[in-house]
Amino acid sequence: MKAEIRKKYEDVIRPQWLESRGLKNIYEVPMVTKIVLNMGLGRHAQDKKMFEAAVDGLTKLSGQAPVVTKAKRSIAGFKVREHMILGLKVTLRGVRMDEFMERLVNVAMPRIRDFRGLSGKSFDGRGNFSFGIKDYAVFPEIHYDERVTGELGLDVAICTTAKTNADAKALLECLNFPFYE
Repeated sequence: MKAEIRKKYEDVIRPQWLESRGLKNIYEVPMVTKIVLNMGLGRHAQDKKMFEAAVDGLTKLSGQAPVVTKAKRSIAGFKVREHMILGLKVTLRGVRMDEFMERLVNVAMPRIRDFRGLSGKSFDGRGNFSFGIKDYAVFPEIHYDERVTGELGLDVAICTTAKTNADAKALLECLNFPFYE
């Protein structure tokens, strides 16, 4: 079963882009290819109980097990040693990506305190968009009493096939991402 956001893309957005931009092939229309969730653990990485709670939270959020990210080399200034656990990451594609994007736009973003929209300046020049969420407990899967003590942020990177920032922003606006400016 397809997510509502995927149905909207295939039934409404893609035909509009083909018509308005004079494109001949449906594969020329930009689309979201993957979403990468990254959680830097900081001081929580060394506490086994908090680390397990963060892994459990990201698993509930994404529907799949996260990959543990480790330091490649030692950096004395940051008190980081080689192979030390730094964070967790998950790459979402397909149905899980669509479901997460739907929950992000329709449920989580409206629950963020003092949220006025996403900055349109967070594109990388190649059509990919990144932003951060200060506390991942805004998602309904994470119960407030289950989350890690202290706020743990979540970095979200949305990768698209768009060639320019303007095309990627237009695509995300069609998918109901709230931008300010």
